[in-house]
Amino acid sequence: MSERASRKGRDPGSAVPGTLRWVGGPGGYLSLLDQTLLPGRVKFLRIRNMPVVIDAIQRLAVRGAPAIGVAAAYGMVLGLREEKLATPAAFKRSLAKVKKGLAESRPTAVNLFWSLERMSARAEELAARKLAPRDLLKALLQEALEIHEEDRSLCRAIGEHGGRLLRSGWSVLTHCNAGSLATGGMGTALAVIYCAVQGGKKIRVYADETRPLLQGARLTSWELNEAGIEVTVACDNAAASLMGSGQVQCVVVGADRIAANGDVANKIGTYGVAVLAREHGIPFYVAAPSTTFDPHTASGEEIPIEQREAAEVAEPFGSRSMPRGVGVYNPAFDVTPARYVTGFITEQGLLEAPYKRNIARLIRTSGTHG
Repeated sequence: MSERASRKGRDPGSAVPGTLRWVGGPGGYLSLLDQTLLPGRVKFLRIRNMPVVIDAIQRLAVRGAPAIGVAAAYGMVLGLREEKLATPAAFKRSLAKVKKGLAESRPTAVNLFWSLERMSARAEELAARKLAPRDLLKALLQEALEIHEEDRSLCRAIGEHGGRLLRSGWSVLTHCNAGSLATGGMGTALAVIYCAVQGGKKIRVYADETRPLLQGARLTSWELNEAGIEVTVACDNAAASLMGSGQVQCVVVGADRIAANGDVANKIGTYGVAVLAREHGIPFYVAAPSTTFDPHTASGEEIPIEQREAAEVAEPFGSRSMPRGVGVYNPAFDVTPARYVTGFITEQGLLEAPYKRNIARLIRTSGTHG
């Protein structure tokens, strides 16, 4: 029996080891899968202090907006655990310090800031009750665990809603990685694939390699292959050829931030895929939880775009690919205008245009933004 055949029948969403989890009580640690080593090596980091969480976020050991949000929640527990919280003034200073440190780790993924705001509000509430530091940390850890569990539930709901949109026999193109590796659960864009397959549909996936760090080639293909789902890696510049030859019937991607008008920040290259999909009459869906919608950002023009190190392009994986002295343009994300989005797959179902009105309704009814 082939390895792929032996994996049939397994829950695809559980085929990949958990990206992150908390081990133990308030004195425990964050177990984090180091994604920089995939697909060659599976290694879990045991993180016991906040600076290592920040480093993991910055160097992409953990990535994907939902996963970053969950990691930040645990990071706040670790950060406050190292501080002296004996007096209200000391607590206030420590909370501001920890929150600022984590907030500066990456600028684009809105789930990071949402998570920190929620954890901060909970910490202030607990401090007002004059809890002993150990009891405060215990309650704050429980809040982080709840954020993690909620993300699992959101992912499952997104997958179930999105899976109904796909037809058996379709080939789906995705860009970057929006699966189990990028969330606290089974993913967003890939959850759609997983649930469609669980429902008995035959789905094939084309994963853009996603330069310069190859999250599609390294991560998405690894994750789908582990789940026993047929996946083919395509060069980023092959998307037009695939669409033009009728080999793609749908595009599903994730998101790092969605503005109030429906503009979408996602991994660099997503904008081009969306334009190509429109040209070829192919539906372009964005799968994301309500926590990724940012009511405080009016449009994509206001979304901060992270600029990454030149070495990621000039020396990918340690091998020089261009002459020294040549400039490098390396934004981590681009913004896809809302007009190219067929619909947003959320935990509440498919959200369609008019986006500004319907996004505002989603945020009101989800309760995730307070």
